[in-house]
Amino acid sequence: MPNERILIAGFGGSLRRGSYSSLLLRECSRLMPDNSELELLDISRIPLFSQDDEYSPPEAVQKFRDGIRRADGFLVVTPEYNYSIPGYLKNAIDYASRPPEHNPFPGKPGAIMSASIGMLGGSRAQYHLRQVFTFLDCRIINKPEVFLNFAQTKFDAAGHLTDENAVKFISQLLNNLVQEAKNQISLKKSSQ
Repeated sequence: MPNERILIAGFGGSLRRGSYSSLLLRECSRLMPDNSELELLDISRIPLFSQDDEYSPPEAVQKFRDGIRRADGFLVVTPEYNYSIPGYLKNAIDYASRPPEHNPFPGKPGAIMSASIGMLGGSRAQYHLRQVFTFLDCRIINKPEVFLNFAQTKFDAAGHLTDENAVKFISQLLNNLVQEAKNQISLKKSSQ
C-alpha cells in the first residue's frame, strides 16, 4: 500500500479566466502529497441537466462521471456566488449523480476548498456544498477547513500562492484526503 499511487479528481473553480478558485486548484496539483496525483476534470462543457436525458448523458457528463469514478477521492475548489454554490457547479454534480444507480460519489472521500475576494473566503458556498455531498453519501474531510479570503492578495504574478498559512492548511487538508483514500482502499481490500 505505501507505494500505491492515489488519484484525486479535482474540479470546480470558476468559468472566469484567471479565477482565484482555478488558481487555487492548480496550486493544489503542486501541493499534493508524495505518491498522489490531482487530475483536473473539466466541467465547462456540461449542459444544463434535464431528467429526460439522465440515461443517455452527453459525452462531457460521462467523462466527468468516469473521472470521479476512477479516482480514489475528489477535491472541489469553489467560489461563492450570492451566498451559495455557483449554478454551473451544482448542475455538474446533479448531472453526474443522476440517475442514482450511476452516481459515482457514494463512499468516495472528498475535500472542499473555497476562494473569494471577501472576508469569509467562500465559507457559505462550502457549507451548502457539504449539504449536497451529505445527501450523495460521500466521506467529506472536515478538517482543516480551507477558506482563502482576500484571494486577490494571496497569489503572485505567476499564479502561485504567497500566503504561508494558506499553504500549510491546504497541504494538511490534501494529506488528510489522501490518507482517507488510502484507508478506504485498505478497507476494500481487507473485505474481499
